[in-house]
Amino acid sequence: MLKEVVNFTAAPIDNGKFTEDCRKKLEQEGVVTLHNFLKPETIKELVQEAKSHSGLAYFTNSTHNVYLTTRNETLSPEHVFNRQLTSSKGCITTDQIPDASKLKQLYCSDIFKKFICKVVNETALYEYADPLSSINVHYAAEGQELNWHFDNSKFAITLLLQAPKSGGYFEYVSNLRNAEKNEMNFEGVEAVLDGKTKINRLDTRPGTLILFRGQNSIHRVTPTEGAQERILVVLAYNSKPGISLSEEARMTFFGRLQ
Repeated sequence: MLKEVVNFTAAPIDNGKFTEDCRKKLEQEGVVTLHNFLKPETIKELVQEAKSHSGLAYFTNSTHNVYLTTRNETLSPEHVFNRQLTSSKGCITTDQIPDASKLKQLYCSDIFKKFICKVVNETALYEYADPLSSINVHYAAEGQELNWHFDNSKFAITLLLQAPKSGGYFEYVSNLRNAEKNEMNFEGVEAVLDGKTKINRLDTRPGTLILFRGQNSIHRVTPTEGAQERILVVLAYNSKPGISLSEEARMTFFGRLQ
């Protein structure tokens, strides 16, 4: 039962008005933050589950530009397009999450998928065709971070399970580029990287669900501070069936293809 997972009092995702309010907020602001989305006992259970499987995590340090693309050799090495940033985290994949997990119950729920569809204006949502990419649990220990970047996907869904004692803040600047028109806004991106732009910071706490349009909004998660790691779940869907995450991305993030 989804009511054992989701706090329908705080987040009535089966309610038409609530869903429409979320849709409007995402359209206007590019982000929807639903505090207390998970029930307290669900948070506790999922944290224990994540910790019990953390030994399976693939940890990686990767360098990338903010556009998550290869270098452009026609531009200078100092150009903001070629500026290299470092991200570091651990991750377990869909096939490493127990079949009975409430994460899979939520991910596969018709009620949840219908809610997401309406909020992001998609007609249907499908899991990834590969066995790794649909549900990921991310671990960020002290000093680990997700550096500035734009997403390739139109929207992202995350669930915070455990916050660090300090750090691990989700920060962003809305609508900094227009990917659809191939407008990269190098000047604006450089200002963000150089600390010359006002940054928005989301108020997140354990049990919070975030729906975020990160394709045109640059964002990062600041380094974890202290011994308590940050544990975050990413729920990923496609608008068409039969799509796998690229082999390059799977090797980078998961260290394997299957």
